[in-house]
Amino acid sequence: MKLIRETYLNQIRPFYDVDLIKVIVGVRRAGKSILLETIMDEIIKSGISSDHIIYINFENLDFYYIKNFLDLHQEVKSRIVDDKKYYIFLDEIQHVKEFEKALSSFRASLNVSIFVTGSNSTLLSGELSTLLTGRTIEFEILPFSFLEMKQYFELNNRNYSDELIYDYMKWGGFPIRFDLKREEDIRRYLNGLYDNIINRDIKNDSSKFDTKLFKDVSLYILANAGKEFSVDNIINFYNANNGRKLSRQTIYNYLEKMKKAFLIHSVNKYNIIGKSALTGNNKYYAVDVGFRIINTNTVNYDVGFFLENIIYNELISKGFIVHIGKTYKGEVDFVAIKNGKKCFIQVSYLLANEETINREFGAFKPIADASPKYVMSLDKVDFSRDGIRHVNIVDFLLHKVNLELS
Repeated sequence: MKLIRETYLNQIRPFYDVDLIKVIVGVRRAGKSILLETIMDEIIKSGISSDHIIYINFENLDFYYIKNFLDLHQEVKSRIVDDKKYYIFLDEIQHVKEFEKALSSFRASLNVSIFVTGSNSTLLSGELSTLLTGRTIEFEILPFSFLEMKQYFELNNRNYSDELIYDYMKWGGFPIRFDLKREEDIRRYLNGLYDNIINRDIKNDSSKFDTKLFKDVSLYILANAGKEFSVDNIINFYNANNGRKLSRQTIYNYLEKMKKAFLIHSVNKYNIIGKSALTGNNKYYAVDVGFRIINTNTVNYDVGFFLENIIYNELISKGFIVHIGKTYKGEVDFVAIKNGKKCFIQVSYLLANEETINREFGAFKPIADASPKYVMSLDKVDFSRDGIRHVNIVDFLLHKVNLELS
């Protein structure tokens, strides 16, 4: 059964009838098309006639004849027969050349509300941003969160327990993978999905693009997500395991391609003392932890980094702006900011002994800022102390705990 993804619907609903183009982006197979179907269902239930819904999926061969903005313009105009409002849904629109010209024309001349999806952030670059400056609003869709995994299991009458957090940590939240039972099938699916993303959203039919090199380097970056990023470490690893040299520029080019395909998010450091973002030495987090273990030869199996990645994705799905906190003595995992207010978060696997407890809670000692501070771990015992709140990670992911901000 189809999961109703309330986290994203709550963000998009206020804009259903607003004169902005709703741009829904995210990594391939995260569930953008299903989300569009849900939005269409809701609009029809609100009283809009289904014949005033125009839906085109450009990965469906039925619409192969729509190759450019003129084709798209003609197709849409042919379906509009009166002056009432139409709702236009264009799925994976990046396949249409210069589509932005058609969108600009629709918005200027028709009584419409427009929704588009895409799997590459170039959707909002170039002429689209020029033609439609201030006339778009973007929503990024991620694979299932842990809460959505629980909801999907319950929707489909499957057994759920909090222990599934370990399954989620290993295989992530791409929706289709939950229909696969054997680990070898899940790995095969994720590997095939990754190849598909490279070929359709990154390679762009370039004969000079080295697909194997990109996959080797990008999977190394994903496997080590959450660690301090080092170009030199990647070069040293690759040169030690291959018979060719790898340049710094190649790595930076690949990072940019990964970001545009929504495979990774770049996270800046935040100077807690100076209260400002810092440049350089970013960290990168994977859009889904399942991609981290495709190539087991490069995986950093530190569970803490997997949990950090999951917490980061949860925070951005809730609309937080997230930074790495920099103090004069070290770092705090996250500074989470929303509506000008913030909190500080430290993530740990288990607070197994007093040394670990002192290290995790002690990370906040250099911070004079009175904003709320949290240590998150999988422990079920409450270790809160000195005004710092300890939170169970599963409880946080299941929305049983709300972060306080100031």
